[in-house]
Amino acid sequence: MNTHHDDEERLVPRMLEVSDAVRAEIGDEEADRLVAGQSAPGTYDCTSCRAPGDSAQEQTSTVLFVGEETAVLAFAHATCIPSQVVPVSEDQLQGAVRSITADEGPAPAHAPAPAEAHAPAALAPAVSPAPPIPVSPAAVAAPAAPAAPAASGGDHTEAQAVLGVTCGLVMCGGDARPALVVEPTAPVVRPGSEGPGDDFLPLLIESGFLPVMDMVKPPAPVTGWSVLLVVGQLHAVMQPGTAGQPPTAWWQAHQPLHVSDGWRAAAAKEQEVLVYAAPAGAIGRQPREDLLGEALAQAAGRGLLVGATMPLTGT
Repeated sequence: MNTHHDDEERLVPRMLEVSDAVRAEIGDEEADRLVAGQSAPGTYDCTSCRAPGDSAQEQTSTVLFVGEETAVLAFAHATCIPSQVVPVSEDQLQGAVRSITADEGPAPAHAPAPAEAHAPAALAPAVSPAPPIPVSPAAVAAPAAPAAPAASGGDHTEAQAVLGVTCGLVMCGGDARPALVVEPTAPVVRPGSEGPGDDFLPLLIESGFLPVMDMVKPPAPVTGWSVLLVVGQLHAVMQPGTAGQPPTAWWQAHQPLHVSDGWRAAAAKEQEVLVYAAPAGAIGRQPREDLLGEALAQAAGRGLLVGATMPLTGT
Protein backbone atom coordinates (compact mmCIF):
# COMPACT_ATOMS: atom_id res chain seq x y z
CA MET A 1 0.00 0.00 0.00
CA ASN A 2 2.79 2.40 0.83
CA THR A 3 4.51 1.74 -2.49
CA HIS A 4 1.25 2.35 -4.37
CA HIS A 5 0.73 5.59 -2.45
CA ASP A 6 4.29 6.76 -3.25
CA ASP A 7 3.80 5.99 -6.95
CA GLU A 8 0.62 8.05 -6.99
CA GLU A 9 2.44 10.99 -5.42
CA ARG A 10 5.28 10.78 -7.92
CA LEU A 11 2.82 10.84 -10.81
CA VAL A 12 0.98 13.98 -9.70
CA PRO A 13 0.97 16.28 -12.77
CA ARG A 14 3.33 19.21 -12.38
CA MET A 15 2.46 22.84 -13.03
CA LEU A 16 5.44 23.16 -15.34
CA GLU A 17 5.95 25.67 -18.10
CA VAL A 18 8.10 24.17 -20.87
CA SER A 19 8.91 26.70 -23.58
CA ASP A 20 9.15 25.69 -27.22
CA ALA A 21 12.90 26.26 -27.05
CA VAL A 22 13.31 23.95 -24.05
CA ARG A 23 11.03 21.35 -25.63
CA ALA A 24 13.08 21.44 -28.83
CA GLU A 25 16.23 20.73 -26.84
CA ILE A 26 14.95 17.94 -24.58
CA GLY A 27 12.39 16.40 -26.94
CA ASP A 28 8.64 15.99 -26.68
CA GLU A 29 8.86 12.70 -24.79
CA GLU A 30 10.99 14.08 -21.97
CA ALA A 31 8.92 17.28 -21.84
CA ASP A 32 5.74 15.22 -21.46
CA ARG A 33 7.39 13.12 -18.74
CA LEU A 34 8.24 16.28 -16.84
CA VAL A 35 4.73 17.68 -17.04
CA ALA A 36 3.24 14.32 -16.04
CA GLY A 37 5.40 14.27 -12.93
CA GLN A 38 7.48 11.27 -13.94
CA SER A 39 10.85 13.02 -13.93
CA ALA A 40 10.27 16.46 -12.38
CA PRO A 41 10.94 17.10 -8.70
CA GLY A 42 8.05 18.09 -6.48
CA THR A 43 9.94 20.67 -4.45
CA TYR A 44 12.99 22.63 -5.56
CA ASP A 45 15.07 25.68 -4.80
CA CYS A 46 14.28 28.36 -7.39
CA THR A 47 17.33 28.81 -9.61
CA SER A 48 16.63 32.55 -9.69
CA CYS A 49 15.65 33.69 -6.19
CA ARG A 50 16.79 30.49 -4.37
CA ALA A 51 13.56 30.34 -2.36
CA PRO A 52 11.75 26.97 -2.12
CA GLY A 53 9.17 26.09 -4.77
CA ASP A 54 6.70 23.29 -5.37
CA SER A 55 5.92 22.33 -8.95
CA ALA A 56 2.77 20.53 -7.83
CA GLN A 57 1.37 23.66 -6.18
CA GLU A 58 2.63 26.65 -8.20
CA GLN A 59 3.55 27.52 -11.76
CA THR A 60 7.15 26.54 -12.35
CA SER A 61 9.49 27.34 -15.24
CA THR A 62 11.92 24.86 -16.73
CA VAL A 63 15.31 26.46 -17.42
CA LEU A 64 17.81 24.57 -19.53
CA PHE A 65 21.47 25.56 -19.28
CA VAL A 66 23.26 24.40 -22.42
CA GLY A 67 27.05 24.18 -22.64
CA GLU A 68 29.33 22.95 -25.40
CA GLU A 69 29.09 19.32 -24.31
CA THR A 70 26.46 19.01 -21.59
CA ALA A 71 23.17 20.50 -20.45
CA VAL A 72 21.52 20.94 -17.06
CA LEU A 73 17.79 21.34 -16.44
CA ALA A 74 16.84 23.57 -13.51
CA PHE A 75 13.57 24.91 -12.14
CA ALA A 76 12.38 28.37 -11.12
CA HIS A 77 9.22 30.12 -10.01
CA ALA A 78 7.33 31.21 -13.11
CA THR A 79 6.92 34.60 -11.42
CA CYS A 80 10.72 34.96 -11.31
CA ILE A 81 11.67 34.02 -14.87
CA PRO A 82 10.05 32.37 -17.89
CA SER A 83 10.98 28.96 -19.25
CA GLN A 84 14.01 29.38 -21.47
CA VAL A 85 17.23 27.95 -22.86
CA VAL A 86 20.37 29.65 -21.52
CA PRO A 87 23.55 29.16 -23.58
CA VAL A 88 26.60 29.13 -21.31
CA SER A 89 30.20 28.04 -21.55
CA GLU A 90 31.12 24.63 -20.20
CA ASP A 91 32.93 26.26 -17.27
CA GLN A 92 29.86 28.34 -16.44
CA LEU A 93 27.71 25.22 -16.67
CA GLN A 94 29.89 23.35 -14.21
CA GLY A 95 29.74 26.36 -11.90
CA ALA A 96 25.95 26.33 -12.15
CA VAL A 97 25.89 22.64 -11.27
CA ARG A 98 28.00 23.31 -8.20
CA SER A 99 25.72 26.18 -7.19
CA ILE A 100 22.54 24.18 -7.72
CA THR A 101 23.80 21.19 -5.77
CA ALA A 102 25.52 23.15 -3.00
CA ASP A 103 24.24 22.67 0.50
CA GLU A 104 24.84 26.28 1.51
CA GLY A 105 21.89 28.54 2.26
CA PRO A 106 20.47 31.03 -0.20
CA ALA A 107 21.86 34.10 1.51
CA PRO A 108 24.66 35.78 -0.49
CA ALA A 109 28.10 35.96 1.08
CA HIS A 110 28.10 39.76 0.68
CA ALA A 111 24.73 40.85 2.03
CA PRO A 112 24.02 44.55 1.53
CA ALA A 113 23.72 46.70 4.60
CA PRO A 114 20.12 47.58 5.45
CA ALA A 115 19.10 51.08 4.44
CA GLU A 116 17.56 53.52 6.87
CA ALA A 117 14.39 55.38 5.90
CA HIS A 118 15.07 58.03 3.24
CA ALA A 119 18.73 56.97 3.11
CA PRO A 120 20.33 55.41 0.02
CA ALA A 121 20.97 51.69 0.17
CA ALA A 122 24.54 50.51 0.59
CA LEU A 123 26.14 49.58 -2.70
CA ALA A 124 26.33 45.84 -3.16
CA PRO A 125 30.00 44.83 -3.03
CA ALA A 126 29.94 43.24 -6.47
CA VAL A 127 33.02 44.97 -7.83
CA SER A 128 34.84 42.04 -9.33
CA PRO A 129 37.00 40.43 -6.63
CA ALA A 130 38.14 37.86 -9.16
CA PRO A 131 41.50 37.73 -10.95
CA PRO A 132 41.53 40.43 -13.64
CA ILE A 133 39.95 39.91 -17.04
CA PRO A 134 42.18 41.78 -19.53
CA VAL A 135 40.59 43.88 -22.26
CA SER A 136 41.57 42.92 -25.78
CA PRO A 137 42.84 45.38 -28.42
CA ALA A 138 39.40 45.16 -30.01
CA ALA A 139 37.89 45.90 -26.60
CA VAL A 140 34.92 43.60 -27.01
CA ALA A 141 36.12 40.65 -29.03
CA ALA A 142 38.22 38.56 -26.67
CA PRO A 143 38.43 39.64 -23.03
CA ALA A 144 41.24 37.17 -22.30
CA ALA A 145 43.72 38.90 -24.63
CA PRO A 146 46.12 41.66 -23.51
CA ALA A 147 45.40 45.25 -24.43
CA ALA A 148 47.39 47.00 -27.10
CA PRO A 149 50.49 48.92 -25.98
CA ALA A 150 49.64 52.32 -24.55
CA ALA A 151 52.24 53.97 -26.78
CA SER A 152 53.92 53.04 -30.03
CA GLY A 153 57.58 52.63 -30.75
CA GLY A 154 60.47 51.78 -28.47
CA ASP A 155 60.49 49.00 -25.89
CA HIS A 156 57.40 50.13 -24.01
CA THR A 157 55.79 47.67 -21.63
CA GLU A 158 52.34 46.50 -22.66
CA ALA A 159 49.60 48.11 -20.65
CA GLN A 160 46.93 45.67 -19.60
CA ALA A 161 43.53 47.12 -18.80
CA VAL A 162 41.27 45.25 -16.41
CA LEU A 163 37.51 45.68 -16.53
CA GLY A 164 36.02 46.57 -13.15
CA VAL A 165 32.29 45.81 -12.97
CA THR A 166 30.02 47.21 -10.28
CA CYS A 167 26.37 46.25 -9.67
CA GLY A 168 24.01 48.81 -8.23
CA LEU A 169 20.53 50.28 -8.31
CA VAL A 170 20.77 53.72 -9.89
CA MET A 171 18.13 56.41 -10.27
CA CYS A 172 17.12 56.86 -13.88
CA GLY A 173 14.11 58.97 -14.73
CA GLY A 174 12.94 58.87 -11.12
CA ASP A 175 13.05 55.07 -10.86
CA ALA A 176 15.64 52.81 -9.25
CA ARG A 177 16.93 50.61 -12.07
CA PRO A 178 19.36 47.65 -11.95
CA ALA A 179 22.64 48.69 -13.54
CA LEU A 180 26.14 47.48 -14.29
CA VAL A 181 28.94 50.01 -14.47
CA VAL A 182 32.04 48.99 -16.42
CA GLU A 183 35.30 50.90 -16.06
CA PRO A 184 38.75 49.72 -17.13
CA THR A 185 41.73 50.31 -14.88
CA ALA A 186 43.85 51.72 -17.72
CA PRO A 187 43.33 53.24 -21.16
CA VAL A 188 42.28 50.87 -23.92
CA VAL A 189 44.15 51.56 -27.14
CA ARG A 190 42.99 50.59 -30.61
CA PRO A 191 45.40 48.19 -32.33
CA GLY A 192 47.68 50.03 -34.71
CA SER A 193 47.38 53.29 -32.81
CA GLU A 194 50.36 55.60 -33.31
CA GLY A 195 50.32 57.17 -29.88
CA PRO A 196 48.89 57.19 -26.36
CA GLY A 197 45.16 57.58 -25.99
CA ASP A 198 41.99 55.85 -24.86
CA ASP A 199 39.71 54.24 -27.44
CA PHE A 200 37.47 52.41 -24.95
CA LEU A 201 34.36 54.51 -25.61
CA PRO A 202 34.80 54.77 -29.41
CA LEU A 203 35.19 51.00 -29.66
CA LEU A 204 32.02 50.48 -27.62
CA ILE A 205 30.12 53.00 -29.74
CA GLU A 206 31.19 51.05 -32.81
CA SER A 207 29.67 47.97 -31.13
CA GLY A 208 26.28 49.62 -30.59
CA PHE A 209 26.59 51.54 -27.32
CA LEU A 210 25.46 55.16 -27.45
CA PRO A 211 26.68 58.28 -25.62
CA VAL A 212 24.74 59.04 -22.43
CA MET A 213 24.06 62.72 -21.92
CA ASP A 214 22.17 62.49 -18.61
CA MET A 215 20.46 60.05 -16.25
CA VAL A 216 16.94 61.19 -17.12
CA LYS A 217 16.12 58.23 -19.34
CA PRO A 218 17.64 54.76 -19.78
CA PRO A 219 20.10 54.17 -22.61
CA ALA A 220 18.83 52.68 -25.86
CA PRO A 221 18.78 48.89 -26.32
CA VAL A 222 21.70 47.28 -28.13
CA THR A 223 21.07 44.33 -30.41
CA GLY A 224 22.53 40.95 -29.51
CA TRP A 225 24.01 41.87 -26.12
CA SER A 226 22.72 40.54 -22.78
CA VAL A 227 23.55 40.22 -19.08
CA LEU A 228 23.86 36.62 -17.92
CA LEU A 229 22.80 35.55 -14.43
CA VAL A 230 23.15 31.92 -13.36
CA VAL A 231 21.48 30.83 -10.13
CA GLY A 232 21.02 34.46 -9.13
CA GLN A 233 24.70 35.37 -9.55
CA LEU A 234 26.35 37.55 -12.18
CA HIS A 235 28.36 35.50 -14.65
CA ALA A 236 28.94 37.53 -17.79
CA VAL A 237 28.03 40.27 -20.21
CA MET A 238 27.38 38.56 -23.52
CA GLN A 239 28.03 40.02 -26.97
CA PRO A 240 26.80 38.87 -30.38
CA GLY A 241 28.65 36.02 -32.04
CA THR A 242 30.23 36.49 -35.44
CA ALA A 243 29.33 34.71 -38.68
CA GLY A 244 26.23 33.11 -37.22
CA GLN A 245 28.01 31.80 -34.13
CA PRO A 246 26.32 31.87 -30.67
CA PRO A 247 26.94 34.80 -28.31
CA THR A 248 30.29 35.00 -26.57
CA ALA A 249 31.36 36.63 -23.32
CA TRP A 250 32.60 40.22 -23.61
CA TRP A 251 33.20 40.30 -19.87
CA GLN A 252 33.13 37.15 -17.75
CA ALA A 253 33.57 36.79 -14.01
CA HIS A 254 36.37 34.48 -12.98
CA GLN A 255 33.94 33.27 -10.35
CA PRO A 256 30.23 34.15 -10.06
CA LEU A 257 29.61 37.51 -8.42
CA HIS A 258 27.02 37.88 -5.71
CA VAL A 259 24.47 40.66 -6.23
CA SER A 260 22.17 42.21 -3.67
CA ASP A 261 18.66 40.87 -3.19
CA GLY A 262 17.28 44.25 -4.27
CA TRP A 263 19.32 44.30 -7.48
CA ARG A 264 18.36 40.72 -8.35
CA ALA A 265 14.67 41.37 -7.66
CA ALA A 266 14.68 44.56 -9.76
CA ALA A 267 16.46 42.80 -12.63
CA ALA A 268 14.00 39.91 -12.51
CA LYS A 269 11.08 42.35 -12.55
CA GLU A 270 12.41 44.53 -15.37
CA GLN A 271 13.99 41.63 -17.31
CA GLU A 272 16.65 44.09 -18.41
CA VAL A 273 19.77 45.78 -17.06
CA LEU A 274 21.22 49.22 -17.78
CA VAL A 275 24.89 48.83 -18.68
CA TYR A 276 27.07 51.94 -18.47
CA ALA A 277 30.73 52.23 -19.43
CA ALA A 278 33.24 54.97 -18.77
CA PRO A 279 36.99 55.37 -19.38
CA ALA A 280 39.53 54.71 -16.66
CA GLY A 281 39.22 57.11 -13.74
CA ALA A 282 35.86 58.59 -14.75
CA ILE A 283 33.73 56.84 -12.12
CA GLY A 284 36.02 55.38 -9.48
CA ARG A 285 35.13 52.98 -6.70
CA GLN A 286 31.96 54.28 -5.05
CA PRO A 287 30.82 52.85 -1.68
CA ARG A 288 27.10 53.66 -2.03
CA GLU A 289 24.50 53.57 -4.77
CA ASP A 290 23.65 57.26 -4.45
CA LEU A 291 27.33 58.16 -4.90
CA LEU A 292 27.54 55.81 -7.86
CA GLY A 293 24.57 57.60 -9.43
CA GLU A 294 26.20 60.98 -8.85
CA ALA A 295 29.45 59.79 -10.43
CA LEU A 296 27.54 58.51 -13.47
CA ALA A 297 25.70 61.82 -13.85
CA GLN A 298 28.98 63.74 -13.62
CA ALA A 299 30.64 61.47 -16.21
CA ALA A 300 27.64 61.93 -18.52
CA GLY A 301 27.89 65.71 -18.13
CA ARG A 302 31.55 65.57 -19.17
CA GLY A 303 30.79 63.39 -22.20
CA LEU A 304 32.57 60.40 -20.68
CA LEU A 305 29.71 57.90 -20.48
CA VAL A 306 28.18 55.45 -22.94
CA GLY A 307 25.43 52.95 -22.23
CA ALA A 308 23.06 50.32 -23.50
CA THR A 309 19.98 48.57 -22.15
CA MET A 310 20.45 44.81 -22.28
CA PRO A 311 18.01 41.99 -21.69
CA LEU A 312 18.53 39.75 -18.69
CA THR A 313 19.24 36.15 -19.63
CA GLY A 314 19.58 33.12 -17.44
CA THR A 315 18.39 33.04 -13.88
